[in-house]
Amino acid sequence: MVTSKEINIRFFANGLTLPLTNRRNLKLLLEKIIKSNGKRLDSINYIFCSDKELLKLNNKFLSHNYYTDILTFDLSESKNEITAEIFISLDRVRKNAAQFKSSLKKELHRVIIHGVLHLCGYADKNKTEILKMRKAEDKYLSLYFK
Repeated sequence: MVTSKEINIRFFANGLTLPLTNRRNLKLLLEKIIKSNGKRLDSINYIFCSDKELLKLNNKFLSHNYYTDILTFDLSESKNEITAEIFISLDRVRKNAAQFKSSLKKELHRVIIHGVLHLCGYADKNKTEILKMRKAEDKYLSLYFK
């Protein structure tokens, strides 16, 4: 179990340059999201990779043969405690930032938050779920970038 002073969220860049300027505050925000959804944090590993690497994982584990920005693997042993690995394609985040006319930094943080929201029970399979997810992402992004 993690002590209250330690937030067990880690970022693995695999040689990539990440526009994460204040990791401590980001970890605090992610922990806040988790707690506000009635969950406890055990550990989350964020692994940043290329489109090619994430496509392989998407195909291997979900049998999806298309690019995605994020894959969230919930490894939790109980429904109230979160243990996970979240893979994010920095290539795809860059492309999405350009497409949605957002900064790379803001889009990356949106995707990081998106992964935690999935772990908290949010889904994005239909329009209603997508709107709920976007509203939550926007809420937490505004808290982080205020």
